[in-house]
Amino acid sequence: MSSLSKGLRKVQVTLKWDPSPIGASAHDLDIVAATYTADAPHGTPAYLVHFASRSPDGTITLDRDSRTGQGFGADEVMTLELERLATAYARVVVGVVIQQRNAEKSFSDIPNTGVRILDGPVELASDDFSGVPDASAATIAEFTRDDDGAWQLRPVLRGFSADPAEFAALMGTPPA
Repeated sequence: MSSLSKGLRKVQVTLKWDPSPIGASAHDLDIVAATYTADAPHGTPAYLVHFASRSPDGTITLDRDSRTGQGFGADEVMTLELERLATAYARVVVGVVIQQRNAEKSFSDIPNTGVRILDGPVELASDDFSGVPDASAATIAEFTRDDDGAWQLRPVLRGFSADPAEFAALMGTPPA
């Protein structure tokens, strides 16, 4: 990267899926972001952003939250204003988790899933979770700050068999 590049500044993560059949329990997927400091880039996040929350400084927000997958286009949208994150933060991991309310579900149980990472109109990455069909949660992206302070994206599909609380604790761990 040249020293003139500012890296990623503001990105959106969008998530879509089809609703469950009439009479079945709703499919509820959630985008989750975990933020890590430069001195503790793995393990317990400094903070999480998910439904009904946002980052303390307002740089990561969940703009749209669906509990059913009904509607057109993206069912959930998260905005990450990476350029505004304090320099203490060096890593943000984004994932998707399935709420396990009435029955255990995995990505193979939910039709037409799709996640996209966008920088304005430019698609940086996309996936459909077919690589982790038996997982109930998955990381999808890792944003890291380089030595010059520019943010970079590394798409990373990594599946977990975990409920939302377990996933929050596991999503930032390095692969074994």
